[in-house]
Amino acid sequence: MHGIGEVLAKVLMNRGFDDPDTARRFLRANDLDAGRYLSIKGKLRAIDRAVSRLVRAIEQQEKIIVYGDFDADGVTSTVLLVQVLKSLGANVEPYIPNRIDEGYGLNAPALRSLKYEYGARVVVTVDCGIRSVEEVEDGKRFGLDMIVTDHHSIGPEIPDAHAVINPKLQDRDLSPLHASAYSEDMLAGVGVAYRVAEALLTVAEKNHKISRNRKPLELDDLLDLVAIGTVADLAPLNRAENRALVRRGLERMNQRPRPGVKALLEVAGVKPGTISAMTIGFAIGPRINAAGRLDSAMIAYDLLSATTEAEAAGYAQQLQTLNTRRQDLTRAAQEKIKASVEAIHDQPLIFAGDTGFQPGIVGLVAGRLVEEYFRPAVVMELGEEESRASCRSIPYFDITKALDECSGLLERHGGHAQAAGFTVKNVNIPQLKEKLLALAHNSLSDQDLKPVLEIDADVNVNQLSETLLRELEQLEPTGHMNPSPVLMSRGVRVSDKRTVGADGKHLKLKLARAGQPPLDAIGFNLGAGASQLPEYIDIAFQLEMNEWNGSRSLQLNVQDIRPAEAVNGR
Repeated sequence: MHGIGEVLAKVLMNRGFDDPDTARRFLRANDLDAGRYLSIKGKLRAIDRAVSRLVRAIEQQEKIIVYGDFDADGVTSTVLLVQVLKSLGANVEPYIPNRIDEGYGLNAPALRSLKYEYGARVVVTVDCGIRSVEEVEDGKRFGLDMIVTDHHSIGPEIPDAHAVINPKLQDRDLSPLHASAYSEDMLAGVGVAYRVAEALLTVAEKNHKISRNRKPLELDDLLDLVAIGTVADLAPLNRAENRALVRRGLERMNQRPRPGVKALLEVAGVKPGTISAMTIGFAIGPRINAAGRLDSAMIAYDLLSATTEAEAAGYAQQLQTLNTRRQDLTRAAQEKIKASVEAIHDQPLIFAGDTGFQPGIVGLVAGRLVEEYFRPAVVMELGEEESRASCRSIPYFDITKALDECSGLLERHGGHAQAAGFTVKNVNIPQLKEKLLALAHNSLSDQDLKPVLEIDADVNVNQLSETLLRELEQLEPTGHMNPSPVLMSRGVRVSDKRTVGADGKHLKLKLARAGQPPLDAIGFNLGAGASQLPEYIDIAFQLEMNEWNGSRSLQLNVQDIRPAEAVNGR
């Protein structure tokens, strides 16, 4: 591709960007590129109707409740919309249900309380509500105007709310309240909330009653929240709009982090100005999620809403403590399932539950089991009469579609193709297990259930350089559906090898290059095979920069190794 280096061109072509113009637009994703999606009016269904109702509520000082979810996507969505509404002078409060007592999504007792105890007139959901058909009816019966904004998969029936905004709604989802479909159907919940906020701010600027009292707030002030929620919720980063929003959000966080983000970076040991999508995925997101998993998500809400570093510091420390506890509970539950489930390798789907499991960690445990055994996993917190479960899956098995086929056995369910949840009465669990196992067997019996490492480009080891690394960094932000590129070099000579870390768990290598200094390589959790490693290897890796004690050097992060198939043409 003209103007794009050979290795980067290979990576882009292997990821489906085989047209030069498309590839360049992907690499340069910014608001100009995303702007082609952003003629808001008439694009996200019912957004005009939702904004009109919110504007009227602001003008008349009616109580608005932003009803969110307890994960990072839901919390950031809630903070974002509350912040915008407050800037416009709205009488607004957040509400995030308690995971243990209330479970996911809308629930009638909460809506009743919001109406009769809090005096709410309008409830706008963020990151939830698209499958809450009965609950929306309950809210309307209580006298609430219900606005649903969500991004989860569409069920067989759409809630009859005042307005329903979900980018997955298509032309087949007919309703007089819905306009034409939105161009990007894979926004995170916070991405949808951002588009609602964008429309609301646009309309408010032209409304004299609102604009004269408006407090300063720019859309750019919200992009850090969008980046956190989008990455933490695993929204695909190969989509132009998600990519543009996350890229700009990372710039905002690195230049002017809000007090809550700054405090969270400090407890996580992350240097300010170095935040990447990976930082969100492994440091920021898990700590925000820990609040809703083990305590109240309002701790994370208060952290991200904090206006001073002193205020934020206490919330950050609470999240750090909860995250450490979350890690311990997850490990213990994972080991308990492994010890109790026989012949786990022979099952097409892992189905497990325990009365001692915390509801906030079952999704993490399911994810760990999928990573280890590469098959769908359902993990339940068993209650007295009904139980709640989280599911994680593999690309070959759409777990939400499978739950749809079991809907007669479930109280409620929803999610995405590879991550979902449900509530089930205990009397139905044996039949549910049998049906899910049968569905998994039918879908996966012809599949070799082993993870496949996708190689982006085959590269001679002598080509590896800082220049190549900078070229590949154009793929940032990397993450779900746009991973850091995995390269492969063949016939590489190992000039030195040793194990490092506790119990020699990791593998440290030096790789010879013609006429150049050897390259360092680190293989995490690959130390066990060090003694059998031959002199010449084929190696799959991610290229990175190692920084240690103020010095920087190129390093290979080893993903896999095999004996060299050929050396010097032999």
